[in-house]
Amino acid sequence: MTSDAILRRTTADTPLGPVLVIASERGLRAVRWDDDAEQPAGDSRSAGTSSDGAAGAAAESVLACTIRQLDEYFEGRRLDFEVPLDDVGTAFQRAAWEVLRTIPYGATLTYGQQAARMGDVRRARAVGGANGRNPIPVITPCHRVIGADGSLTGFASGLDRKHWLLDHEAEVLRALGDTVPEAGDRP
Repeated sequence: MTSDAILRRTTADTPLGPVLVIASERGLRAVRWDDDAEQPAGDSRSAGTSSDGAAGAAAESVLACTIRQLDEYFEGRRLDFEVPLDDVGTAFQRAAWEVLRTIPYGATLTYGQQAARMGDVRRARAVGGANGRNPIPVITPCHRVIGADGSLTGFASGLDRKHWLLDHEAEVLRALGDTVPEAGDRP
């Protein structure tokens, strides 16, 4: 990532309140609610200007794609996202976020299971820290990671939102006639 990336931002309405969406010409950089506990990486620079040409147009295209897909998700019409990503983080964080993107819609993992998928079950705490810095919640579904006892823990966007997102996914699966996995049975 270069420090001179062109960033565009917009706000989108969701059932959980407005979100700030930030994109570069390479992909989605961040999605966050105003009251998120963590500030996602990569959104501190100012937005580009209209003279940014093709890079600015590419970032605008990513924003439009993201907003459309978020709307579809919240309407229960999208189970998987196909947005190009430009998430910024350490190598460990990016590895943790890659595992998050493999958790199926409506399913959950524990932090220990996520750490095991990364090669070291003892790194569950570090995985939790990486998930807390996830700049792209919902699309990189950190809300699908739960405590070892099945409890809802650690979501920078708030546990109420985490609960809502998991319930929303369960409702959509039920409406589609799919089985909603039970905690602990989930891949």
